[in-house]
Amino acid sequence: MTQINKMIKAFIFFTTLLFTQILNGQVTIENLLSVAFPTELKSSADGKHIAWVFNDKGVRNLFTADAPDFKTRMLTNNKTDNGIDISSVLFTPDGKILFTEGNPNNGKGESANPALLQSKTERIVWMINNDDRLPARAGTDGNDAVGQEKKLKKIGSGDNAVASPDNKIITFLSGGQVWFVSLDSAKPAEKLITTRGTISDMRWSSDGSKLAFISNRIDHAFLGIYNMMNKTVSYPDPSVDKDAEPVWSPDGKSIAYIRTPNNKDRLPFTEKRTGSPWSIRLLNIETGTSKEIWKAPPGVGSVLSTELPVTDNLLLWGADDHIIFPSEKDGWLHLYSLNIVTGNTRLLTQGNGEVENVVLSTDKKEIIYTTNISDSHRRHIWKVNVSYGNAVQLSKGNGIEWSPVITQNGIAVLRSTATTPGWPGIIQTDGSIKKIAEELFPSSFPAASLVIPTDVTFTAKDGMLIHGQLFLPPNYQSNKKYPALLFFHGGSRRQMLLGFHYMDYYSHDYAMNQYNALNGYIVLSVNYRSGIGYGLNFREALHYGANGGSEYNDVIGAGMYIKSRHDVDTKRIGLWGGSYGGYLTAMGLANNSDVFACGVDIHGVHDWSDELKNWVADYDPATRTAFAKIAFASSPVNFLKGWRSPVLFIHGDDDRNVPFNQTVNLVEKLRQQNVYFEQLIFPDEVHSFLLHSNWLKAYHASDDFFKRQLKR
Repeated sequence: MTQINKMIKAFIFFTTLLFTQILNGQVTIENLLSVAFPTELKSSADGKHIAWVFNDKGVRNLFTADAPDFKTRMLTNNKTDNGIDISSVLFTPDGKILFTEGNPNNGKGESANPALLQSKTERIVWMINNDDRLPARAGTDGNDAVGQEKKLKKIGSGDNAVASPDNKIITFLSGGQVWFVSLDSAKPAEKLITTRGTISDMRWSSDGSKLAFISNRIDHAFLGIYNMMNKTVSYPDPSVDKDAEPVWSPDGKSIAYIRTPNNKDRLPFTEKRTGSPWSIRLLNIETGTSKEIWKAPPGVGSVLSTELPVTDNLLLWGADDHIIFPSEKDGWLHLYSLNIVTGNTRLLTQGNGEVENVVLSTDKKEIIYTTNISDSHRRHIWKVNVSYGNAVQLSKGNGIEWSPVITQNGIAVLRSTATTPGWPGIIQTDGSIKKIAEELFPSSFPAASLVIPTDVTFTAKDGMLIHGQLFLPPNYQSNKKYPALLFFHGGSRRQMLLGFHYMDYYSHDYAMNQYNALNGYIVLSVNYRSGIGYGLNFREALHYGANGGSEYNDVIGAGMYIKSRHDVDTKRIGLWGGSYGGYLTAMGLANNSDVFACGVDIHGVHDWSDELKNWVADYDPATRTAFAKIAFASSPVNFLKGWRSPVLFIHGDDDRNVPFNQTVNLVEKLRQQNVYFEQLIFPDEVHSFLLHSNWLKAYHASDDFFKRQLKR
């Protein structure tokens, strides 16, 4: 080819690229990530107020709105992408708002600080009046910001604050113990309970005289009760098992709670289809006696699933003494109602699908919940009566709705679509959603330029049916050969949807899939086995993860599907994903560099046997030799001799989910066999990047890498 021809081809390529950008409204990574992501949607007890957190390009602030018009106010006034989170939002009974600002600690007691701030970033609990607005950002040095003393009250260093029903006391957790502040006193926080173990699941009785909690002691856990009157602790029903999720009866005379048998030999990232059945117990406060009121049947559903975002408490106490609980005894995570007087149970949520985000109505007669029943690749809001069932779908259309809360003027939710990220709104009588704070949605967001993905299915290498979302480039031409990218989500307990995701991490990834499609790639987002949304047997897939890596059958199936398409250039297929998706990306490059030309591995797992130490403190491969052999054989490091394709590694070195040494150790081995790699490392960054600037850097580096590897 002559130099003139090369110049002509280059001119045509870049002119086409520029023209495509113009047609697509100059879609950039920046404007695809320009919409503030909402979390922590909560409502007040009287339904007059809602509150939520907006993460606007890394700037996190607390917002509130009042019924009936839901005019929005910003309560905090942070202005920089500083990596400091806001979480644990909760209304007090009298309408004030509790929230936590700051970041959690790692195993060494260091709070996350990716912005390298020279001030403390530890978690601090604050309380603010709902009608106040702060003139400046809350301080992180342990002091109230100047001029804010009357508006913002520091509760203490910790998290998970909850107010007593009489609004006199705020309790919170710090260092695994319960601390408190009396609101009618100027005294600083004091330790409330002295006990062994670490405490969780604090629940106040309706009259505020008692505080139920769970004392976790590694291989067992007790239901505990603290008596505020005589300042005593009791463990009314101790056992060798693990108690959890206490819920008070409305009259304060009983507590229902979950009991699960300990299973020391069961390891994470391995299938858990059956086991010793879990149960629900009932404690009579006056007599101190307890009894079992329900037990999971042996077989399917005998293991309690805690990996789906069902609710803040897995048990709810409904009207007429009905206990609402989740069960998978039919192979799907559904809600059931247990009448504790008659002992009868009733299935409340029928259909092939799973339940998430459950809240109890003010009169305790109905539950409002999120589910993918009837629309498996989206989420919608439903309601059902706790006594007699009859589920009714409330939100409708092609959107995705989640996190319902109850207000005086209807149910508030968060909602996204295929072309717009998540945003707060109110469900209308016709099932549509009216946006709240619509004036804050950026007008520059390129919704009209985005593509609509479609659900596709293909067969895994071992014959299992796998779903995915297919993104075709705009102005798609069937007679053209496109480069292709396969995307694998993390988790693995996740499901990518036909729209922007309800978790910020995966909302970003969905945006990047859109960006890649707009830039001329055919994109396949793969919902591989061990993810959620398709039932217990799919989630608890045999020999998945550290017990065999059976998901790799789905990677091969996706590769064969994309190669079989007439519109794909089979020599230009790339892989990418984060966390578990990074694991599958590395597996693809190690096993099939003949199929996959390159990959972007974002904080991926590379050696299961080493990764398990991060989740199980006493895991020792030397004493579990048979399992350690399987775990290693299920890992990318076992297949390095076949790894030839280039790879980009992206990782933060304060990652608490996938330790940084997973990438360090793999790079060392790839160097030894001269495999080309690039790296983008974020000092002091965690797993789900706290800095917006790091998301941009990661995606720009990925875009540049793929263009150099697949579009030369």
